[in-house]
Amino acid sequence: MGRNCSQFFTGAVLGIAFAIPGVVFGQSPPPRGLDAYVERALRDWRVPGAAIAVVRNDSVVFIKGYGVRELGKSAPVDAHTVFGIASTSKAFTAAALAMLVDSARLSWDDKVTKFLPWFQIAGPYVTREVTVRDLLTHRTGLPRGDRLWYASGFDRTEVLHRVRFLEPRWSFRARYSYQNIMFITAGQVVGAASGSTWDDFVRARIFTPLGMMNSSTSISALAGQTDVAMPHQIIHDTVRVIRWRNMDNLGGAGAINSSAWDLAQWLRLQLGHGVYNGTRLLSDSVMDEMHTPQMVIRMSKDAHAMFPDTHFMAYGLAWSLRDYHGRKMDGHGGVIDGMRTEIGLIPELHLGVVVLANLDETDFPTAMLYRVLDAYMGAPPRDWSTLMLAAAKKAQATDDSTRRAFEAARVPNTHPSLPLDKYAATYQDSLYGSIVVSDSAGRLVVSFGPSFTGDAEHWHFDTFKVTWRDPALGDTWITFTLDARGEVASLHLQDVGDFPKLSHGDTAP
Repeated sequence: MGRNCSQFFTGAVLGIAFAIPGVVFGQSPPPRGLDAYVERALRDWRVPGAAIAVVRNDSVVFIKGYGVRELGKSAPVDAHTVFGIASTSKAFTAAALAMLVDSARLSWDDKVTKFLPWFQIAGPYVTREVTVRDLLTHRTGLPRGDRLWYASGFDRTEVLHRVRFLEPRWSFRARYSYQNIMFITAGQVVGAASGSTWDDFVRARIFTPLGMMNSSTSISALAGQTDVAMPHQIIHDTVRVIRWRNMDNLGGAGAINSSAWDLAQWLRLQLGHGVYNGTRLLSDSVMDEMHTPQMVIRMSKDAHAMFPDTHFMAYGLAWSLRDYHGRKMDGHGGVIDGMRTEIGLIPELHLGVVVLANLDETDFPTAMLYRVLDAYMGAPPRDWSTLMLAAAKKAQATDDSTRRAFEAARVPNTHPSLPLDKYAATYQDSLYGSIVVSDSAGRLVVSFGPSFTGDAEHWHFDTFKVTWRDPALGDTWITFTLDARGEVASLHLQDVGDFPKLSHGDTAP
C-alpha cells in the first residue's frame, strides 16, 4: 500500500508545488533504495503514515508522503498533510523573539518581568533575574511539571500563574533540564512585547511570509482542513487511532500544526541564515545567536554508543546542537499524543531534513532523519532503523521488567483501612489543581482535571490502581495517607505528588 500511495502522491504534489509562486522546487529521484527502506521501516515500527522533505541549496529536492493518514482508511499522506509538530514549535518561538530583538522591542537578556510583571517562579531571586535567554535554554532549575499543562484544562495564563508553586530541582543556571513551561512563558513574552499574541505574531511574521498556508497554532484551525493526519498510539500492543488532544495551552512550547511542505520552507529560512526568497526576515546576528551553543548537554552512555563519532552536544536558543560526520548539526524533535517530528540541519552543506509521523513514542522519525542525512551527505550507509529498533526493544524490555517487579511486590489479601466512602473527597494541590474521588456504587472513581477520569481498583493496603477511561492515558496508582486520628489526610498520585485533602469549609486556591 505504501508504494501505491507514494506514486499517487508524487504526481499530485508536483502539480501543486509548481503552482506556488516564488517556491524553489527541484524534485529529484530519492536516493537509491530509500523508498523501500522507508516503507520497510514503517512496517517494522508499525507507523501508519509519514512524510519526509529534504532541502538542499535553497531547493526542495525531495518531498514525499508514505502510508496513510488514518489506520484502516485509504487516504494517503502527502506533502500537505498536517501533523502536530510538538516541540519543534520551540524554534518558531525563538525566531519570533529574534524578530523582536531585531526591531529593538526586547533583548535576549531582558528580564521576563519587564514584559510579564506578574510572572513568578519559586524564589524571589530567580523571579527577579530570569531572562528571555534563560527561558529558551532550559536552565531555570525547574523540573518539567508537565501535568500542569497536559490535559489540565488550564489556559496559558493559568499555567504561568501556577508555575510559582513548582519547586526547583537544581540551582538557577547550573544545568540543562528540559522545560516546556518556560517556552509557554516565552510565547507569552512574544505577545506582550509585540502588543499582539504569540499565535498572531507567528502567523503574520513567519507563516505568511514563508507561504506556510496549512500551518496553525490551534487545534481549532484543523476543523476546516481535510488533509490532516490522525494521531495513533500503541495501546496494549495494538496500534490504535486516538483523538487529537487540545494542546492550545502548550503555546510557544509545542502547539504548532504543520506539513512537510510548509516545514520545508521553514528549513529554507534556517539554511538561508534568515533570508527567504531573497527577503531577509531575520538578521545575521540573531540567527547566529539562536544557533550558537548556550548550554552543555551531557551525553549518556547509550547516546555515545549509538553515535560514537559525536564529540559534543549543546543547546542553543531552541535548537539542539552537535557534530555529525565532522559537521555541525542543528536539530530538534517533538512528541505529542499520537505524533512525532524530527528536524535536522547541516548548515555547512545547506542541507535540511524533516520527518513527520502519526505515531508517538517511536524512533522511526529519528532513524529516517539520519538515514536521509547520510544519503545526502555521502556518508557510509548505516541501518539506523534496525539499530534504533533494537535499542527501543531493549528499553521496552527494561520497562516491562520494572513493571513486573512492581506488580510482583503487591501484597495479597490486604484490605483498605477504611470503608470506601471515607476516601471520597476533594484533594487539592496549589500547582496541579484538584483530584476528586467519589464513591460510585461501592467503587471509587477518580477525576483529575477535565480529561482524566478513571476507575480505581484496590491494589493493596491504601493503594489503588486507577485505569483512566481514555485508553490513551493508560493507568496509574494512588495512595491515601491517614492522619493520627485514622482519617484520610492526603492522596499521593504516582509520578505527580501529594494532594492534601480539603477539609470542610476549605476552598481551592
